[in-house]
Amino acid sequence: MDMNEEEAAEVADKFKEESVESFRNKQRRRSSIQAPRIIDPNRRTSSVSNESCSSYTGSSSDEEGINPREKTQKSSAGFTDFCVRNIEIHSVGRKEIEIAEQIDMCGLMALRRRAKTDKPLHGAKIIGCTHITPQMAVLIETLIALGAQVRWAACNIYSTQNVVAAALAEAGVSIFAWKGESEEDFWWCIDKAIHADNWQANIILDDGGDATHHMLKKYPTAFSMLKGIVEESVTGVHRLYQLSKTQKLVAPAMNVNDSVMKTKFDAFYCCRESVVDALKRATDVMLGGKHVLVCGYGEVGKGVSAALKAVGCHVMVTEIDPICAIQACMDGIRVVKISDAVGSVDIVISCTGNKNVVTKEHMDSMKNGCIVCNMGHSNTEIDVNALKNATELTWERVRSQVDHVIWPNGKRIILLAEGRLVNMSCTTLPSLVISIAACTQALALIELFVAPTGRYKNDVYLLPKKMDEYVATLHLSVFQARLTELSEEQARYLGLNKSGPFKPNYYRY
Repeated sequence: MDMNEEEAAEVADKFKEESVESFRNKQRRRSSIQAPRIIDPNRRTSSVSNESCSSYTGSSSDEEGINPREKTQKSSAGFTDFCVRNIEIHSVGRKEIEIAEQIDMCGLMALRRRAKTDKPLHGAKIIGCTHITPQMAVLIETLIALGAQVRWAACNIYSTQNVVAAALAEAGVSIFAWKGESEEDFWWCIDKAIHADNWQANIILDDGGDATHHMLKKYPTAFSMLKGIVEESVTGVHRLYQLSKTQKLVAPAMNVNDSVMKTKFDAFYCCRESVVDALKRATDVMLGGKHVLVCGYGEVGKGVSAALKAVGCHVMVTEIDPICAIQACMDGIRVVKISDAVGSVDIVISCTGNKNVVTKEHMDSMKNGCIVCNMGHSNTEIDVNALKNATELTWERVRSQVDHVIWPNGKRIILLAEGRLVNMSCTTLPSLVISIAACTQALALIELFVAPTGRYKNDVYLLPKKMDEYVATLHLSVFQARLTELSEEQARYLGLNKSGPFKPNYYRY
């Protein structure tokens, strides 16, 4: 229906009044919210506020208050053998754990149901040193359901979710971990997990080798009584091989880091999904069009590079291995030396597991606003210590896990999680990935604990292929996948057992 000029003017005036009132309402809502403090990017380092400092003074954790070691806490049942940030928040953590159990962790929950009656870990006393997340809590409670006693600490000072640690403590788990631990707190927590009255561990589940080496150095007699060690990280496995080479490894060790499922899912698929989320949560950066240097093109580097290419980044990689380098070339990625590219890129991500991959000299060459972070396990990949010890540099805390490191000329780089794992510190990991990794860990623990004397020597072993295939089978239901079965004739033709394993150990997936 057509409107005359008078009606049209009336509608326009009404719309204008509604728009003005809507704007005023928005302004009222905004005025009730405390605005964040804006930091002038052109401000010289000589005029930093009390939120900045002339040199590094501590972690970038936003959890302040009394150190948990100084608190007296107990669960509702009177349990006190733990140290967490705040036991009172346990109900929130329990909900997080329940969500993890119901979403994508079908494999680990199926393992719990199948083995719960047999209790294959009855008598096992496990020291755990891992990330503390809802998904890892599902593993811890699965080990307990299978008969184990556990004591736990965190392998990373930033990745612990305090609500989850509180929920585990409320459930009676001896856990010593909170987000934002100092280095001293970190080693104190590991020591508390290892050493307790009337408690002798017989197996270790480690992520990085810190619990293993702390026990070896401080409690060598107790270390010599271990039945086995399970390790899930590149760094930790490397340290185990060093112990084996020097004949200091007193128990068999299972390398689950290089199991097929762990390598593909925890390294490639997990990093492919989590790196973009971590960068955006920490910095709000627009990734399309950015120039990114990825140091290392192993499984982690491949996943990181694939994700960044998918959102429109221009990716270059560095590599020491010619096979990985030519893989990058075939994937359309330029392979460079770090010194040739570091001065022109917008983001630098280390993915090697090595040390001093990104040095202070490299960071001196970076352009203003370059984002620097680590996706490899080791927190030594970026030489953060050199930055902390450089008195001419200024550290400015922007938000949790995000620091500006400012040079005397006003240039600043954005350092995430102080060089520790950015995807564990600034975001969370997919439950399916953790379920797969946790299943490999649980099966490795069971294998080492129940193995008859003599099956394994004091050396480092890979997870048996049959167990890798079992972990994959447990998780196929997530995708409603149905396997094809070999006929007897087909199995004989291939020289295989109908139930597997289907590939030899040397097969490259």
